[in-house]
Amino acid sequence: MIGRLGSVLAAMLLVSAAGPAQAAAAAQPVPEIMAALGDSISTGFNACGFYVSCTPRSWSSGDNPEVNSHYLRLSAMAGTLQKHNLTFAVPGATSADLLDQVRKAVEAKADYVTILIGAQDACVRTEQAMTPVETYRRRMDAALAELRAGMPAARVFIASIPDLRRLWQVGRTIPLARTFWTAGHICQSMLAQPTSTKRADVQRRQRVRARVMAYNRAAAQACARFGPGCHTDGGAVFSYPFTLDHVSKWDYFHPNMDGQRILAEQTFEHGFTWEDPR
Repeated sequence: MIGRLGSVLAAMLLVSAAGPAQAAAAAQPVPEIMAALGDSISTGFNACGFYVSCTPRSWSSGDNPEVNSHYLRLSAMAGTLQKHNLTFAVPGATSADLLDQVRKAVEAKADYVTILIGAQDACVRTEQAMTPVETYRRRMDAALAELRAGMPAARVFIASIPDLRRLWQVGRTIPLARTFWTAGHICQSMLAQPTSTKRADVQRRQRVRARVMAYNRAAAQACARFGPGCHTDGGAVFSYPFTLDHVSKWDYFHPNMDGQRILAEQTFEHGFTWEDPR
């Protein structure tokens, strides 16, 4: 079940990032070039094969009809975007890599950019190695400032980081999931000692979740600073009650095709209002 903190976060993000101005924003023309920025989630990693990216199944820029990405939904409205779906997201990327990805998007003249970054800032070997919130916010501000300088009219959509504790909750009783997490050293800040109910482990998981929530708030604040050309999902991805049916059985961590489809639905629904000339 979605915890109370998840509901509170969603409300906070809606207030801080959306606000009256965003809610009343005019419909936007369909973009001509879009770019997906971020980490392995946006590359469709493990969504169609063993430890490989699968960009056709990306929630953002993919062209698989079963996912029905932002790219396909926008392409169906107007032909301006067709075949102009770029992916600059990179598996393993953290907020430190976002500025370089933005520069590539600017060079490509992308007028619609999606960003999902931060899971790898929290998913590290130890809790102490997580990116400080202040550093994450500074990197987000720098990346968005670069984008605004290079493509002033670009529309930016920032998806919230998924709730990593939710992954632990739905997978901790599954032996195969625990095996993958341990053998692959996957997100050990959250997933180490997955069956432990010791106070130290419970509190560690709470602190990692709190860090993800703080990243989401920082991203929403950076988005608001960017201006009306930036929208967030209002915490929709973080709050979504995903199950193991939405997770790749290659690693019990990355979204599978159904997970990518859910990401596409949740983010597009909470994104921009687009002009539909049909």
